[in-house]
Amino acid sequence: MTLTRSLRRLFLLLLSIPALSQSKKPVTLDDIWGSNAGTFSQRTVEGVNWMKTGGFYTTLDGGRIVKFNIVTGAPVDTLFDEQQATVSGTGKPISIDGYQLSTDERKLLITTQEEAIYRRSSKATFYVYDLKTKRLTLLSKGGKQQFATFSPDGKRAAFVRDNNLFTVDIATGNEIKLTTDGKRNAIINGAADWVYEEEFSMARAFEWSPDSRRLAWIRFDERRVPEYDMQLWGGLYPVEYRFKYPKAGEANSVVTVWIADVVSGNKVKAQTGTDADQYLPRIQWTMHANLLSVRRMNRLQNKLDLLHINAATGQATTVLTETPGTTVATGPTYVDLEFTDDLTYLKDGQSFIWSSERNGYKHLYLYAMSGKLIRPITSGSFEVATVLGVDETNGTLFYTSTEAIPRRAYGSASSPLERHLYRIGIDGQRKQRLTTAAGTYTANFSPDFAYYLLYHSSASAPLTVSLRDTRTSGDLRILESNEALKTRLATYSTSPKQFFQTKAADGTPLNGWMIRPTAFDSTGATKKYPVLLFVYGGPGSQTVKNDWDARDFFWYQTLAQKGYIIVSVDGRGTGGQGTAFRTVTYGQLGKLETDDQIATARYLKTLSFVDPNRVGIWGWSYGGYMTALCMTLGADVFKMGISVAPVTNWRFYDTIYTERYLKRPQDNAAGYDDNSPVTHAAKLRGPFLLIHGTGDDNVHFQNSVELEDALIAAGKQFQSFYYPNRNHGIYGGNTRLHLYTMMTEFLEKNL
Repeated sequence: MTLTRSLRRLFLLLLSIPALSQSKKPVTLDDIWGSNAGTFSQRTVEGVNWMKTGGFYTTLDGGRIVKFNIVTGAPVDTLFDEQQATVSGTGKPISIDGYQLSTDERKLLITTQEEAIYRRSSKATFYVYDLKTKRLTLLSKGGKQQFATFSPDGKRAAFVRDNNLFTVDIATGNEIKLTTDGKRNAIINGAADWVYEEEFSMARAFEWSPDSRRLAWIRFDERRVPEYDMQLWGGLYPVEYRFKYPKAGEANSVVTVWIADVVSGNKVKAQTGTDADQYLPRIQWTMHANLLSVRRMNRLQNKLDLLHINAATGQATTVLTETPGTTVATGPTYVDLEFTDDLTYLKDGQSFIWSSERNGYKHLYLYAMSGKLIRPITSGSFEVATVLGVDETNGTLFYTSTEAIPRRAYGSASSPLERHLYRIGIDGQRKQRLTTAAGTYTANFSPDFAYYLLYHSSASAPLTVSLRDTRTSGDLRILESNEALKTRLATYSTSPKQFFQTKAADGTPLNGWMIRPTAFDSTGATKKYPVLLFVYGGPGSQTVKNDWDARDFFWYQTLAQKGYIIVSVDGRGTGGQGTAFRTVTYGQLGKLETDDQIATARYLKTLSFVDPNRVGIWGWSYGGYMTALCMTLGADVFKMGISVAPVTNWRFYDTIYTERYLKRPQDNAAGYDDNSPVTHAAKLRGPFLLIHGTGDDNVHFQNSVELEDALIAAGKQFQSFYYPNRNHGIYGGNTRLHLYTMMTEFLEKNL
């Protein structure tokens, strides 16, 4: 009787397996990168340009710029339609890539035929469209331009072409060349050089004064900067692409700030100091048309000055100075521009808001124009993430921060895993949290701060975009809910991220997430699972956040379906947890970060359901560097590794990023070499796959060549693959499908 019942249960179980497998589809690489690419793409609301008059906004969709009513969402007018508009005098149509609306909302500056240059830069052909006369005219006939921008009064535009700065009178078409010394790989006026663009997150390097009378710009003299020679393959002979790239310890561009009167043509050089080896990463006009602000940093980035420049004379006044915090191991560290990048000059002309991490966390402060501190605005053991706007009419400031309701998974009220929206009085009073559901938020406010678009996602829910009124609570309407994606996801078998905490070797708590196989035995009684660690680990970065993962989450689903556990842990040096946690790696990049990944792997091996002999690791860029270190310094811990586009010695990387965290090689040789995978190549033991794009202008292919050479010299077997002409992102055409197929097959074979 007992045997019969047992057999019946087994028979029913076997019958149920096909039904269960048919109810949910497996995620495939084809769904992510192949012929069905886009299956898991989430929709968003972007390209929104708020209008000043009457509660409207405009968006670009399908070649049409449409004006919408904010509250109802109904279209009320079509400002431009590429199917109907033609260029004045030629009758030719254009294909629109982007647009700007002039301040008076009477004209459009339309971008066409855009060509990417580097991460944030491009050149294009621009047209001016008069909304009243319906005339579409070419901005300039001299060739493609960069960063074309209306003056505040809409009467002129400025742009960069061939490294020179120009203005053009919109009414007459009269073009003035403000600079004449621009030359490729020599002098740049009004546009950033490669390293400023990459590491200071800037591309346009000019700004109009509030009264449209003056134009300020940064001039880069990069003649002394060494050139990097990158070969492009495809023709009978490879093509050399040479560009200025200052590697750690090498010469930077000499930068100066200039101000021109666009009417008289008179130019003034700002008196930013005599040190040629300094950074001038930001220029910004105050509310005074005769007063420009400039931020200045020394080469080692351990001092930042805010300067106010008299636009008529160039005379500079140092308003305030930021210096770094200290660590027990290294003493003074660095000032990160990102943490002082929320400078807002108030309309009263008497004060400004400044962000600083002087007290251990990034917070906001109100200053008089003289540089005298009036008061702190925010404070506490949490970080302000981003200032989203200042409503001066109501004396209110909007920002996102890590301050959050305590959650069991995170362990404290300050959660680096989330970003929530707050408002607070400029006087530091009446703080109010505007978001409640768990997850990550950002917002886009209308100019009058009456309305805002709220963007929200979590690890378990894709993006929702809603319209809200700052004077009431709740959503006015939902602009995007990604219901179609949610419906598709319901038909697939997926495993969620589960957040957890582990500890570094010194006991420091570390946040992590884990994706488990869908049919999972947590006891380990029936199966022990292999684990793949994903690491990035760079200073200030985060892979462990409660937001929708649009990058590799679905690749991890394909691995979970194959029986793998995927884990990511943010070690020391990562972001969201205050200055001390982030800067502890100063002077020794790679050391503590590697220790923490090794400690994580050892912790995972103690879990009952983990196969302790099958723990692997992979990463890209800084994560590729970390993977190579873990596969050498942690050779007895990790079974295999995949390193994509890695830095292999920080001597090969650029000045601004590298020296911020390591100082120059001349000052800290051990910091560069002691934690280089090249140094430790002979320690490699497990299967190792090294991947790089030969057209990587950021982390040069040279990095992988050097590591390969060291591995060969040490007699170590490994696999490598290069992608011809692909940049740091390794994409285009069939590339990503090929890459992820290769990595998957390597994992299946070796883990």
